[in-house]
Amino acid sequence: MAFQPIIEWSSQSIVGYEALVRGAQGEGAGVVLSRVTDANKYYFDQACRVKAIETATRLGLNKLLSINFMPNAVYNPETCIRATIEAADLYGFDIRNIMFEVTEGEQILSHNHLLNIFQSYAERGFITAIDDFGAGFAHEDWLHSLKPRVLKLDMALIRDIDQSIEKQQRLQQILTQCALLGCKVLAEGVETAAELAYLTAQGIDWFQGYFFARPQLEQLQSEAELSCWKQ
Repeated sequence: MAFQPIIEWSSQSIVGYEALVRGAQGEGAGVVLSRVTDANKYYFDQACRVKAIETATRLGLNKLLSINFMPNAVYNPETCIRATIEAADLYGFDIRNIMFEVTEGEQILSHNHLLNIFQSYAERGFITAIDDFGAGFAHEDWLHSLKPRVLKLDMALIRDIDQSIEKQQRLQQILTQCALLGCKVLAEGVETAAELAYLTAQGIDWFQGYFFARPQLEQLQSEAELSCWKQ
């Protein structure tokens, strides 16, 4: 697993880390995911959850741990929840600090199935999130039905948003909906000081991106190691 910090800009602190799958030799997620098939995706999804929790605990993480999951690999939410809780108990990780992200990149076969997953996770105390919002299947109707605790804006929306009226208008629509739902907004893929300045001016406070830090293999970067505070 590689870990990328989640930044809270107002407090100049790291509030958590996203766990990102890597190959045995550090290969990128794309290489690993290309080997996932219908036959092995359930076991792959479960193995990633356990590995993320085990590695985060070994590295001393006591903050938010964000884990991506594959909704089409979840046949029974309660079964997956039980395995996750067992791993958290085994390694001593607080499940209230676990956030599960569903990406827009995966085509969802059943809206009701995903809704059932989100409701089951929320009822058990996990934080739910939609990742890459604006890039794939999700739209405002999904946002209202799923009611995620966190909405992660896709980097395609963030890129050069300080220069794009169209993107700025789209962002305002999303922020309005999130305010009504009480949903925390996280902007990912931030790469420039200008993007950050515009987004903070709109009230966004949580960020990820190369401007702050790249994912580090088997390592948790600390606030002291980040140079972004000096900008």
